[in-house]
Amino acid sequence: MGVAGPYPGRAAGPPVPVMDRDEADRALARLGAEHEAIETSLLALQDHAGRRLLEGAELTGLTKERWASTDRSITLLWGYFDAYTGALAQARTVRARRRHPNRDDLVALTELLRGQGVTVAHAAARPDPSITGPAKLSEQFTLEELVARMNELYARSLDMVVASDSVWSALPARIDLLAAELHRTRSLAHSVGVRPGEHPAGDDLEAITHELTTLRVQVISDPLAFWLPGPGSSAPGGGRPDTARYDRAARALDDVRREIEAVLAVRQDAEQRLVQLRDVLSRADRTLTEARSARGEVLAKIAASEVPAVSGPATVLQERLAAASEYRRHAQWHRLSPLLETLEREAEEELLRARESLTAVTAPLAVRAELRGRLDAYKAKVARHGLAEDPLLIERYDAARRMLWSAPCDLRVAGQAVLRYQEAAAELLSQQRTPGPEDRR
Repeated sequence: MGVAGPYPGRAAGPPVPVMDRDEADRALARLGAEHEAIETSLLALQDHAGRRLLEGAELTGLTKERWASTDRSITLLWGYFDAYTGALAQARTVRARRRHPNRDDLVALTELLRGQGVTVAHAAARPDPSITGPAKLSEQFTLEELVARMNELYARSLDMVVASDSVWSALPARIDLLAAELHRTRSLAHSVGVRPGEHPAGDDLEAITHELTTLRVQVISDPLAFWLPGPGSSAPGGGRPDTARYDRAARALDDVRREIEAVLAVRQDAEQRLVQLRDVLSRADRTLTEARSARGEVLAKIAASEVPAVSGPATVLQERLAAASEYRRHAQWHRLSPLLETLEREAEEELLRARESLTAVTAPLAVRAELRGRLDAYKAKVARHGLAEDPLLIERYDAARRMLWSAPCDLRVAGQAVLRYQEAAAELLSQQRTPGPEDRR
């Protein structure tokens, strides 16, 4: 729209200097250009898609309140524009009387172009007092004042129309696309047994459906409730649609979709995962059986040793594995999915516990084997140095061997016997490396 320029005076102030012909012609040209710009802007506002939608919509809340005020502003704008058009036409008529206007013509033109000679009656416009100030039967304006008033009303009206149209252009279409994706996800969920009341993802889908339905109704009826004005922006429509609720619903649907995809993956590889589960549990049972057998051997062969007890087979896991097989047989994928994940984790933990139990049970046998190996290694070492027939070494070797190869074996006593043999062998080897006194005869 046109922007009013400064004017030199008002009716209550000092007298306005009479314009000469050139000043009057320049003022008429400028006001004519402003008239065209104002008319173009008003027609564009009248044809704006957002304004037409506001006229036909069943509005609620803030938008209903703001549109009532904006609609009155637009009506008042046209009233102001008609008054502006009439005053400009009257000034043009006065100027057209003579090629060289006389003083009376110039005084009349000055009054029309710079004085408060434009009277706007409010009876037809029914203005809102909040728009024009206290209610009056009529108002007096200069043309510049009238342009400034129209600019203010136009900017306020356009801001409301553009904000509503921006929300309507952005959110409903996105909500509809998300609702279509929601419908596809719900169909997929039903195909794998994910339904409200039976699976958390089914309940989430129900909640998202309700949220999108409510959100669309609210966006259509009250778009300004979803508008965030831009900070410090004075331009009409400065701001952006508030998509927080839509974004939350979209993220929730993404989470549900991933969960449904996980359930679908279970349907595709359930048999293979069940076979792997049976294999892991079978290995755990075999390891526990080996641990129990080894414990009996340790108790028979090793004396004075604490041997931990071995737990029985994981019957609870076997029962749950059987339940998982039933779920697969009856295509209850939504129940099978979380159960398989839990079983896989617990089966690996059970196999790890069985291996740790076997290691703990066979530890005394490992200690005995280590002592036997150490004893034979030292015997081979002294044999290489020609000390195999030493009586002390033979005596201590035989004592340690009897302890290590007899049952039950006392590991503590046997360890001390091996240590004594090592010490005797080390002492003889050190004496052998030390040279004796030189024979000088």
